[in-house]
Amino acid sequence: MPVLVMKFGGTSVANPDRIKRAAKRIGVEVAKGYDVIVIVSAMSGKTNELVGWVNETSPLFDAREYDAVVSSGENVTAGLMALTLQEMDVPARSWQGWQVPVLTTSAHSAARIEDIPTDNITAKFNEGMRVAVVAGFQGLSPEGRITTLGRGGSDTTAVAFAAAFGAERCDIYTDVDGVYTTDPRVSPKARKLDKIAFEEMLELASLGAKVLQTRSVELAMRYKVKLRVLSSFEEQSDEAGTLVCDEEEIMESNVVAGVAHSRDEAKMTLISVADRPGIASIIFGCLSDAGVNVDMIVQNISEEGRTDMTFSLPTDQVSRADKAMAELKASGGLNFTELDVDLDVAKVSVVGIGMRSQSGVAAKMFKVLSDEGVNIKVITTSEIKISVLIDRKYMELAVQSLHDAFELEKAS
Repeated sequence: MPVLVMKFGGTSVANPDRIKRAAKRIGVEVAKGYDVIVIVSAMSGKTNELVGWVNETSPLFDAREYDAVVSSGENVTAGLMALTLQEMDVPARSWQGWQVPVLTTSAHSAARIEDIPTDNITAKFNEGMRVAVVAGFQGLSPEGRITTLGRGGSDTTAVAFAAAFGAERCDIYTDVDGVYTTDPRVSPKARKLDKIAFEEMLELASLGAKVLQTRSVELAMRYKVKLRVLSSFEEQSDEAGTLVCDEEEIMESNVVAGVAHSRDEAKMTLISVADRPGIASIIFGCLSDAGVNVDMIVQNISEEGRTDMTFSLPTDQVSRADKAMAELKASGGLNFTELDVDLDVAKVSVVGIGMRSQSGVAAKMFKVLSDEGVNIKVITTSEIKISVLIDRKYMELAVQSLHDAFELEKAS
């Protein structure tokens, strides 16, 4: 039988009643003739509770035991979902990551999936099982220890299973009914997209859109897994939600597909750095070693052999970056006069595959922001994206203005 993967997030399985609602959706797909692999998250709020218990018990915890504790939330949901399906006379059983097995690297709390052998689950399907309920977010290290994939890892689990089993589609059930042109809480004119290209979704996810985890979109694009984002709280049709697919499957699309924003941004500037070969490698190599995720980078024009180096980073990594730069300076590896930190910035981006073939998007974006009195601090571009760093107080104004200017409320 064809295989369908269905993933239910924490809000979709937050209590026994919501698990029953999700189970009914699974039953509908079984009745259509699918063998179904269901990936479940922990109940809403449970992972945070477990993390809190670990931190309370052992502030400098063993990461292996952290994973053993934190992964238990998904195990509970998987068991309850399997029991609920059995009560509906749907042949189902739960699977923990090590039982599949989901083989991962040894990077506890941030493991990456390396392989998902299909033999065990396929054998059970052949014996009459119709639904495999798999605990998301977890796997098995080469050393035989439980690992977790990082926050949002259940999305990645779902896409990886869809790729491994050659699933017809991977449905991601969440608390929103699809992917929107921007955050509806920021712009009331936001429109739900019927389809969006993998590359556009990847950019939006990495730029602040919370609908899908970035790694899951990367995996779907690599293995050509059709993703559908749906609400678990609304009635469904075959056209419901948003399909994330190959660019070729989208007949017509707007030049700009969406406007993304990220509020939790900071800007750091190293003032008067020596302008010589290898200096960028020293700075950003040190930040990488410290676990700092740098995004936008600007180097000013050199004057008398000195330059300023500006970059953006998440606000929760500022202290880590500050410490890394101070230690680098103290060791003699880098000389700068001052480290300037701006914690009051936000990133706003426009994304669209149509930008490849149409000019003038950047000019229009900058004109719109200028007309609204919004000053741009940093700019970065790619083939299908333009991002700017601005004062945080202007973030909502910028998003709304750009959404209106590119007429994203209208279908293509």
